[in-house]
Amino acid sequence: MAGRIEDYALIGDMQTAALVCRDGTVDWLCLPRFDSHAIFAGLLGTEEHGFWRLGPAHAADSQPPTAARRTYRGDSLILESEWDTPRGTVRVTDFMPPRDGAPQLIRIVEGVTGRVPMRSVLRMRFSYGRVVPWVHKHDGRTVAVAGPDSVWFDTSAETYGKSLTTYADFTVAPGDRIAFTISWEPSHKQPPALPEPEQSLQATEDFWREWVEQCTYHGPYREAVIRSLITLKALTYAPTGGIVAAPTTSLPEDIAGVRNWDYRYTWLRDAAITLSSLLRTGYREEARAWREWLLRAVAGDPENLQIMYGIAGERELGEAELDWLPGYENSAPVRVGNGAAHQLQLDVYGEVTEALHLAHMTGLARNDYASLLQLKLIRYLEDHWDEPDEGIWEVRGPRRHFVHSKVMAWVAVDRTIKLIESGDADGPLERWKELRDDIHRDVCEKGYDKERNTFTQSYGSQELDASLLLIPQMGFLPPDDKRVIGTIEAIQRELSTSDGFILRYPTSGGEEGVDGLPGDEGAFLACSFWMADDLAMIGRVDEARKLFEKLLALRNDLGLLAEEWDPRLKRQVGNFPQAFSHVPLIDTALRLTASGAYGG
Repeated sequence: MAGRIEDYALIGDMQTAALVCRDGTVDWLCLPRFDSHAIFAGLLGTEEHGFWRLGPAHAADSQPPTAARRTYRGDSLILESEWDTPRGTVRVTDFMPPRDGAPQLIRIVEGVTGRVPMRSVLRMRFSYGRVVPWVHKHDGRTVAVAGPDSVWFDTSAETYGKSLTTYADFTVAPGDRIAFTISWEPSHKQPPALPEPEQSLQATEDFWREWVEQCTYHGPYREAVIRSLITLKALTYAPTGGIVAAPTTSLPEDIAGVRNWDYRYTWLRDAAITLSSLLRTGYREEARAWREWLLRAVAGDPENLQIMYGIAGERELGEAELDWLPGYENSAPVRVGNGAAHQLQLDVYGEVTEALHLAHMTGLARNDYASLLQLKLIRYLEDHWDEPDEGIWEVRGPRRHFVHSKVMAWVAVDRTIKLIESGDADGPLERWKELRDDIHRDVCEKGYDKERNTFTQSYGSQELDASLLLIPQMGFLPPDDKRVIGTIEAIQRELSTSDGFILRYPTSGGEEGVDGLPGDEGAFLACSFWMADDLAMIGRVDEARKLFEKLLALRNDLGLLAEEWDPRLKRQVGNFPQAFSHVPLIDTALRLTASGAYGG
């Protein structure tokens, strides 16, 4: 049975990632890319769908023991888990070295005290748990083959097969170090090189140390910021610069519900805000790589801009349901692909333009095509900004005139005007200034409820939406504007949970609501960080700090956040770890640090 979402640790090589539970079980791993088929899909099913457990031996009729302690080694993505047993203490180090050849997951068992009996149980199931591979020996190495994939298993421990599973039983004493490695290779190619676990461990530690040293943030929340930055780096697909929203699919926003989506793709919105956080903390190379990815993905067709693409810029992300998987805690369906890829979400134009603007303002080397793309995006918005769309939350109900979408269209025009005024692009300046004014006037007239003194989710609606919290952050209105303050206070009243966190918008329980879906969801963590930001901007800095520190307390023991927090079950829900949660954590930390609003 899979653990709670917050029981998992992330390891990865910036091309794919694995989730490791507290009991030493790898329940999720896709090879060779984030969006490939999983070889361990136990997270979304049962042990029959693939897993790899490595930990102290235990009785067959008992639960595997959980680690007494676990941590990342320094500022890295190297996981260290320790078990205290009646016979001694043992440590397992899990990591995926930044790739130079075949992708690898390496696990090193180290005896600390006593003599501890250990067991490795490796059950590989390809195609999301559906295909049992052919497992055999090749030149003394164990290899599992199915169709185009082969996974090679290397260890000095003695192994044996039983019930379509590979086992190793061994004992470690102080100073013993026994390594286990799986490596992926296309099945038609020669075997991958024999792994060198100790050298790979040192190289992985060196990589992360050197990367973290580039960070320019040295404030009071450095630990949380660094862990979030490492997580965002881990979600970057190194060969192309694309950034996945999360490394998982179908972890539910509502336990046992249907709000289960595949996040292993590059949302322009998520990637753009990730880029902004990286730029603000000193990481220009990632910004340059993402900009190049964007130009390739959009190509010469900005009129057909998609809200998301594959990690290499693929456009077709057809959605399907895997009916052989019961889902995480029976939260079906399990989906792969994402049918929202072809939605109209006008806010994306604003997020992309804002990211390009920030890259320009922070000194990223000029790219003429990036400027040309920005101008083309605005020409498209000129003709389409006043259309209804599906909005930031990708509703599967009818299109609406979402206020946030209009605000972000205004942002796109505003930042492009600034680009022209800087002399780095040419465009119809006066015409676009008029367009900017038209959008602003339209939002203030049609998206604002004078009686309640708040902006609303969409034109003519009574509902609120936490995306309205971005109005002052984007500069659409100043923080001291009474309409901004009224909106913040209305969202606090109407969208706060009992513990003070923020919902995206009202959901309908068992009925189909504005998003076209039944059921509820948890507090959306990004929205709660936005609230902390806004409170700081309007001078309520102590309140902002307290909310921010409550949010930090929701992180798991390794500093990781999923998409949402379920206030009823008091647990994390949604895909994990989630870029859209870690980005605003960084942004809020930077804002509170600048304001001096921190404790201690």
